Amino acid sequence: MRETLGDSTAVATHVVAAGYFRSYSVVGLLALIGVLFVAVAFGAGRLLRPVVPTPEKLLTYECGVDPVGEGWAHTQVRYYVYAFLYVIFAVDSIFLFPWATVFAAPGYGATTLVEMFIFLGFLAVGLLYAYKKGVLAWT
Repeated sequence: MRETLGDSTAVATHVVAAGYFRSYSVVGLLALIGVLFVAVAFGAGRLLRPVVPTPEKLLTYECGVDPVGEGWAHTQVRYYVYAFLYVIFAVDSIFLFPWATVFAAPGYGATTLVEMFIFLGFLAVGLLYAYKKGVLAWT
């Protein structure tokens, strides 16, 4: 009787595992079809396009205007700082949404509230530092 029970359990496990791997085989097949579609599209583009290089075609194109001067341009650092501050607060909002769902779960209220205040405190210190450095003043 034990052998029969063990065999039926093994068969049931094999059936579940086969269904599990079958679902991954569908994902793998779709990924393969996607890669083949992109490869065929790029190959067809390479075969069908005309290749006639001329000096005008080899020039750098910049919004319909002939390029004049050097290729290097000065960019102010403050734009990068604004982008960095945006990324910081975007990450903050991404962290706040899951926190709101965990906060509502029983047994997590006080702990997650303290953790969030610590996290928001760090963000406030960073924002205060940026304000004191004059980064947020648009001139």
